Formats: sequence, C-alpha cells, structure tokens
Amino acid sequence: MAKRREKSNPRIGKLIDELKAASRKTGARVWLDVAKRLSGPTRRYAEVNVSRINRHTSDGDVIVVPGVVLGAGTIEHSVKVGALRFSQSAMEKIEQAEGVCMSIEQLLEHNPEGRNVRVFR
Repeated sequence: MAKRREKSNPRIGKLIDELKAASRKTGARVWLDVAKRLSGPTRRYAEVNVSRINRHTSDGDVIVVPGVVLGAGTIEHSVKVGALRFSQSAMEKIEQAEGVCMSIEQLLEHNPEGRNVRVFR
C-alpha cells in the first residue's frame, strides 16, 4: 500500500481539502478535478501563457488554472482567471484587457457550484 504524502505547502493542502468539500457539497465535478490535479507532484502543475488563454477563450469566460499563468503573448478580451499564481506580466496583461485575476480560493468562494468554469492545463 502506498504511503500518502502531505503537501509541504499548507496553503495547497488546505485548498485541496476545500475543493473536495465543495465538490461533495454542490456536486460540482470541476472542483474535484482541480483538487486531483493539485494533489499530484508540483512539477506536473499547469503552466499556461496568456496567449493560450486568448486563443481558447472568448469574452466573459471563467477559467481555472491549477498552476501558474505566465505572461507570454497578448490577450484581447476580458476573462476571469483563477490560478495558484500569476506572473507580474500576466496579471498586468489580463487586467489591461479588463479581465480579473484571482486565486483559486477566491474563485471557489464566488462560484461554489462551479458553473461555466473551464479547467486549463
């Protein structure tokens, strides 16, 4: 039987527990999917560039990135992005396009049902 390892970052461990609880409470599978992705090794977390968000979203979309958003490229429409972390340039570019950058915890608080949330990886 494999030994279960706890995350060394207490924020991530708490976030995983919150996501699983929200999934059980509301039946939103999107939060369970994000929790499973964050439960894995850190080297497998998503690294998504702003240009990729621009290509695969449209105005007003809500996405969650179980990892980091990087600033390569441009974005031409407003999106709401929840992620573990944002680079400074990514945050500036998203906010210049009138988008919103927030942590996954904040996104979970604003949308516990997970409606119209897409997972980027």
